[in-house]
Amino acid sequence: MRKRALSPKGTTANSLGCEPQVRSHHESKASEGRQQRNPAERDVAPPGLSICGVLDSWGSRPRLFAVVPQGWLRSCFARRSAIVLMLGALQLIAASPASAQDATPPADDTSLDGREGRDLLLKNFRPRSMLKAQQTNITRAKFPVVDLHTHFRYRFRHSPEQLDAFVQLMDRNNIAVCVSLDGKLGDDFREHAKYLWTKYPDRFMIFANVDWRGDGQTDDPATWACHQPGFAERTAKQLAEAKELGASGLKLFKQFGLGHRNPDGSLIKVDDRRWDPIWKACGQLELPIIIHTSDPAAFFLDIDPTNERWEELHRHPEWSFPADKFPSREKLLAARNRVIERHPKTNFIGAHVANNPEDLATVSEWLDKYPNLYVGFASRIGELGRQPYTARRFFLDYSDRILFTTDGPWPETRVQLYWRFLETYDEYFPYSEKEFPPQGFWNIYGIGLPDDVLKNVYSQNALKLLPGLREKLDAYIARTQ
Repeated sequence: MRKRALSPKGTTANSLGCEPQVRSHHESKASEGRQQRNPAERDVAPPGLSICGVLDSWGSRPRLFAVVPQGWLRSCFARRSAIVLMLGALQLIAASPASAQDATPPADDTSLDGREGRDLLLKNFRPRSMLKAQQTNITRAKFPVVDLHTHFRYRFRHSPEQLDAFVQLMDRNNIAVCVSLDGKLGDDFREHAKYLWTKYPDRFMIFANVDWRGDGQTDDPATWACHQPGFAERTAKQLAEAKELGASGLKLFKQFGLGHRNPDGSLIKVDDRRWDPIWKACGQLELPIIIHTSDPAAFFLDIDPTNERWEELHRHPEWSFPADKFPSREKLLAARNRVIERHPKTNFIGAHVANNPEDLATVSEWLDKYPNLYVGFASRIGELGRQPYTARRFFLDYSDRILFTTDGPWPETRVQLYWRFLETYDEYFPYSEKEFPPQGFWNIYGIGLPDDVLKNVYSQNALKLLPGLREKLDAYIARTQ
């Protein structure tokens, strides 16, 4: 009888690399307290009863199963007696000091390789397409690019060597300016500005961030700055100071709505009117707000065989937002939209296609309803590229509202996949440089945008939102052309 092994769970790491993990305090403590069993400690059965072990979760938790002849429970023994005997046998196994030496290890991951009739672990699935299709090697964007969504603080940790190397990548790929969304406020902003602007003042812009916690204790929201009187007004003043230091906008991470909490333990609401002075101040200061609300639709569904992002969520269960612990995705997006509607003089950028790339018809309705809403598509060409006809129509219809964004800095292979997606009609190619697709088991198709749309997406739309960008872009063009 062939025994099936469970697919493995992975480590807990944030795929974006730019936001703290959204996990509750209790979940973190529980995770820290887990003790792993030694997978080498297998046990053997006493005569008359066969026991086998199957690894669970990367081989960290062996499980024991009793294997008995077919129909044995229907023999002369009563069912209850049989269960007692089986449990007793398992207890004897666990108590046997020599059992680990005598055990025959069960099949490991390498034997579940799909060869010669064996089962295949999902994590070992590496299909090679037999499709013969056009492959266009684009190593440089057709027009100068402004990448309005990058994370140089969180990805590079202020490494000068990594920054130098990426500026060279920018030169090769025709990326004129990158906007780092990790500026923070005050001295943190000054530190980040020094990192980016000392050598490359014309190649980077910086967005600030709200300091919700301040000097408060991480696990005690009642002590957080955002719950103290006058917080919104103080933040508005801090943003004005950041503007003087060179800030070009404000970035809100997804913890705003999915992680930060009120003193009573409830999640802070995105449309809480306590924060209205902040959004109003951004409009007055001409600081656009790029907001990440919610997450992929699959992350709000059960992690079961029907979930198209099962493998990703199995590796990162902390990215799941079950209904009994979090607000629904629809409620989060509706709350964000109410904020956009209440502040028509403030420009908002919906990160990741307004966090709804799975439903471009609805995003189109939002863009029609809210003239102060723009969208970027960072880390979402995997979603857009599997619906190329709809995506192309979307880009053509809203060519004046879509901004080029990547969520980088990324390796050069992934950067160039963006050019291929936007500029070609290539079919069925990967959306990531990773061997195993990180955000869904599919490939993508190019949408072949015309030059006027490419120019808007690559830089012209960003020029409408970011004062000071024109000088940096013109300096790049003058230097390279």
